[in-house]
Amino acid sequence: MTRLFNEPSAFADEMIEGFVASHGRWVRRVPGGVARSTRSTPGSAALVIGGGSGHYPAFAGLVGQGLAHGAAMGNLFASPSAQQVYNVAKAADNGGGVLLGYGNYAGDVLHFTQAQDKLRAEGIACRSIAVTDDISSAPLAEKHKRRGIAGDLTVFKVAAAAAEAGYSLDAVAGIAERANERTRSFGVAFTGCTLPGAPEPLFTVPAGRMAVGMGIHGEPGIGETAIPTADELAELLVKDLLAEVPDGLQVKGARVVPILNGLGSVKYEELFVVYRRVAQLLAEAGIVAVDPQVGELVTSFDMAGTSLTLFWLDPELEALWNAPADAPAFRRGAVTAEALDADELAAAAEQTTVIPDASEDSRTAATAVLAALHAAKAVIDSNVAELGRIDAIAGDGDHGIGMERGIHAATAAAADAVERGAGAGTTLELAADAWADKAGGTSGALWGMALRALGHAVGNTERPTAEAVAAGVAEAKRSIMDFGKAKVGDKTLVDVLAPFSDALTAAVTDGSRLRDAWGTAATVAEQAAEATATLLPLMGRARPHAEKSLGTPDAGAVSMALIIRATHNTLTDTTATTLLKENA
Repeated sequence: MTRLFNEPSAFADEMIEGFVASHGRWVRRVPGGVARSTRSTPGSAALVIGGGSGHYPAFAGLVGQGLAHGAAMGNLFASPSAQQVYNVAKAADNGGGVLLGYGNYAGDVLHFTQAQDKLRAEGIACRSIAVTDDISSAPLAEKHKRRGIAGDLTVFKVAAAAAEAGYSLDAVAGIAERANERTRSFGVAFTGCTLPGAPEPLFTVPAGRMAVGMGIHGEPGIGETAIPTADELAELLVKDLLAEVPDGLQVKGARVVPILNGLGSVKYEELFVVYRRVAQLLAEAGIVAVDPQVGELVTSFDMAGTSLTLFWLDPELEALWNAPADAPAFRRGAVTAEALDADELAAAAEQTTVIPDASEDSRTAATAVLAALHAAKAVIDSNVAELGRIDAIAGDGDHGIGMERGIHAATAAAADAVERGAGAGTTLELAADAWADKAGGTSGALWGMALRALGHAVGNTERPTAEAVAAGVAEAKRSIMDFGKAKVGDKTLVDVLAPFSDALTAAVTDGSRLRDAWGTAATVAEQAAEATATLLPLMGRARPHAEKSLGTPDAGAVSMALIIRATHNTLTDTTATTLLKENA
C-alpha cells in the first residue's frame, strides 16, 4: 500500500517537484516533465521518452548525459498528454530532430503520435519507437501489439548513445528499432499495486499463488501458478524467453544483456538469489551474459513481482550499450557534462490563453456547456469507484480515476473560459485540452478529441443549433474511429459513441428539437453500453485478458453513456434550454 502522500490527485506533481529538487545536477523541470539540466551537442538528435508516473526509475530517472534528453511524465499509470510530450520535446530539441520513445500502450501511442504530428507541422523532424518486448501480451505473429515493460531500458540506452555519438535522427531510430526487435521480457507478480488514496490494489493474487505474464500498469496476468522457489522461477523465466529467440540468431555463443527487474516490493537480495540461477541457466545454454543488470529499473509502484529481459547484442549494439551515461538512475563510465546557465535553467513563463471574440449568443450558450460539464462531473464523481471496478476485471482499474481527473480539469477550464467571456466553441476546446492534458491515458486523448470536434462544430458566432451539435458529435465519432482504429464491436467507447451519434443525427434530421433528439439517442447509448458486456475486447489493455471481461460492460462505454444521460438532464432543465437555439 502507499503510505506517504498528501492529496492523491496532487501526488504526481509533488513527486516530480521533489525529484527535480533532489536531482538538479541532471534535470530541470519543464512543462509536462523534465529535461536535461546539462548542455547537449548542438545539431544532435534528441531522445524524449515518457509514460505514466509510478514506474521509477522509468522515465525521469533515465534523463541525463548519454541517456535521454527529456521525459514526459503523465499521472500515475496514465500516459502523458500530447501537449506534455510536445512541451518536453521542444525543450529537449537540439536542432537535429527528436526521437520519441514509449511503451506500446494505446494511450501512449495516441498522445505521442499527436505530439509527433504537431512537431512535424512546425518543421521539427520527429520519429517514434514503441517498445514491444513483453512476450506474454501477444503472440509472435502479432508482435506489434505487445506492450513494453523493462525492455524500455535497452531500447532507450542504445538509442541515446547513438544520438550522443552523432548519429542522424533516422540512424538513431534505426538503432532503436533493431534493439526493440532483439529485446524480449517476461514477468510475474505476487501482489497487485495500490495507488495513493486507493483502498484496494488494482488487482489481487490469491494467497500462495503467482500471476504469470502481468503488465506494469497492474494488468492481471495471463495465468496463475503456485509460488515457486527462486530457482523454479528462474527456470520458468529463462525457459519461456529462450523459446523465442530473435530471428536469425543462435543461442549458443550469443552475447546477451540479462536484466532481472524488480517491480517495486521485491527485495534486491531476493533478486540476487533468483539471478544466481538465471546466470547458471544462461551459461548452460551457451550464452555469454554481458553486463547483467539486477535491480529496480522499470517498476509498477508497490507491486511485488519481477521480470526478466534478454537483450540480444550485435557488435554495434554492444558498443552503444557500454557507452558512458550519467543519469539519476543509470550511470556508467566517465561523462563530462557542462551545466546550463541560470537563464537557460529558468522555467518558461506560462502563457495565458487568448480568448477569441465571441457573439453574445455564443457566450450565453457557453454557460450551457459549463452546466453540462458540471453534470458530467457529478455523475463521474458518483461512479468513480464502480468504473474502476469494471475496468479492473480485465484492464488496469484506473478508468474511474482517469475520468475523474479529466472531467474535473475540463470543468475548471470551462469555468475559467466562461468567466473570461469565451464563446461555446472556445469553451469546449479549452475543456478538451484540459481533459486530455490532465487525464492522460487513452480515454483522455479520446475525450479531448470529442470535445474539440464539438467545439469546432458549434463555433463562437451563434447559439448552437441541433444540426450543429449533431454534426459535431458525428465528427467526434469519425475522428476517434480514424485515429484510434477502434470500430463497433471492439468493446470500447466507440460501441456507444457510434450508435449515439447515428441516433442523434437521425432524430435531428426528422425535425426533433435538440433536447428530444438527445434524449432518444441517450437511451440508445445506455442500451449500447449494456450490450458491451457480451463482447470480447479487441483493443487496449483489456485485449490480452479478453475472456475475463465477458459478462461485464466496457468501462469506457459505461462512462460515456453516463455523461450522455447527464448532459440530457441539463438540456431538459428549463433554464438551460433557454441558452440553446431550439428548432420548432
